Formats: sequence, structure tokens, C-alpha cells
Amino acid sequence: MFRPGARPDAAAVRQAVETAERVAISHGGEGPGGAAGGQALWLELLIDGMTFDLSGMAPGAGYAAADLRNRYEVSPDFGEAPGEGVCLLPGPHLAGGRATVPVVRAQAALGAELVRRLPGALAVSWTPARTLVGREFYLSMVDAWLAGGPFPALGLCAFRQMLGGAIQSEGLAFFTGQELHFDNAQFPDPAAAVQLGLRLVNELVGGGRIAQAVSLAGPDGARVTLRPSGNGRFLRVERG
Repeated sequence: MFRPGARPDAAAVRQAVETAERVAISHGGEGPGGAAGGQALWLELLIDGMTFDLSGMAPGAGYAAADLRNRYEVSPDFGEAPGEGVCLLPGPHLAGGRATVPVVRAQAALGAELVRRLPGALAVSWTPARTLVGREFYLSMVDAWLAGGPFPALGLCAFRQMLGGAIQSEGLAFFTGQELHFDNAQFPDPAAAVQLGLRLVNELVGGGRIAQAVSLAGPDGARVTLRPSGNGRFLRVERG
């Protein structure tokens, strides 16, 4: 995400990735309506054997993010409006695996390469979790993940306090089809619920949908039970 009018064009992106050893530009072209001034409106970028499409570059229309209600370390001078952005999506051959950890990991790594080399990039939007992540926080969480650290649960997922005080994850369903739900009767401390949620996301994100109750260890070693809701959309977290 950039301030209005600060998005790069294709030439600026090409120049930015020239020194990135892991990244190559494998293709470029015009959008359905043609490109203004003959400039490419999208680029196909290659990283770790996977291709991703970058669109929204100037002088074409930018990506307009909406309802990014979960913000992490976003610069105060960025303002309430999320600005305008370029959009990075898995290529057609990855469409069926877009929510798998290897594809998201490569996508996040490519995003970090672009953010690091485009000084005007102030934040990154991850729409499955409705998050807007500040530049430095995004780079730190992705670099830590790529170095063998935990899945960046606070950024690629989020946690919100619902009406009635319950804490619920947002974005985990993109990976597993289910969100975590912490009833405030069992988890009256929201911060503790979020801490446990971050640990559980790291455990769950590589697996699939959970159909039956399972027991896992929390950060303090205490057991918790994850019980699917009646409609299967949520995993209710219970103590014991």
C-alpha cells in the first residue's frame, strides 16, 4: 500500500527487483483494456519456482483496499485511509493451492522483497484477515518466518473482541476453513485468549478442517479442547 499517487510503474518494479537474487520477472503484459502509454499493467514474478501476478501498477488503476479493520504497527502518518496499492496474487497454476502454507510462504517472501526495494511501500494488506501491517512489522515477521520461526499469526491472521466479550480469530478460515472462538466465560482475559490463539494458529495452519474435538497443549502446558461448532465454521476453545 502506498500514498495516493506514489504507486510504482512497471519500470520501477523491474528496476527494484534487478538485484533480488531470488526474484525474476518471467512475463509482462497489458490488461484487458490495454495499457496506457504502452506500459505493462501486470508482471509475472517468479520466486522459488512459483509465479505470482503483480497488478495495479501506475499508470493503471490501483488496488483499493477496503474494511482493513485489523491494523498492526501502521505508521500514524499513513492516516485512516489505506491509500492505494499494487496487488500480488498466485499465478493461475497455483490457484488450487493458494491457501497452502508453501504458496503463502513464497507469496509473503516475494511481498517482502518488493516492500524492501520499493521505499514508498508503507504497509501491506492481507485481505483474508482484513489486516493492514506496517512496513517494518511486515518485514520482521516474514523474515522471522523464513528463518525458521513460527507462522506469522498476527498479521496473516487477526483476533477481534466480539459483542458479549468473546474473542474470535479472523483469517484462519482462509487456511483451514474454521475460525477460533474463545467464550469470555472461560477466557475472561482478552490478552490471554489472544496469546493462546496465536499458539493455536501456529499448530493448526498447516492442517485441514477439524471435524471432531481434539485436545492440545496451551503455552503454559495446560490442555485445551477444540470443539467444532454445529455449523462447522468455528472451533470453540475450551479449557481442559
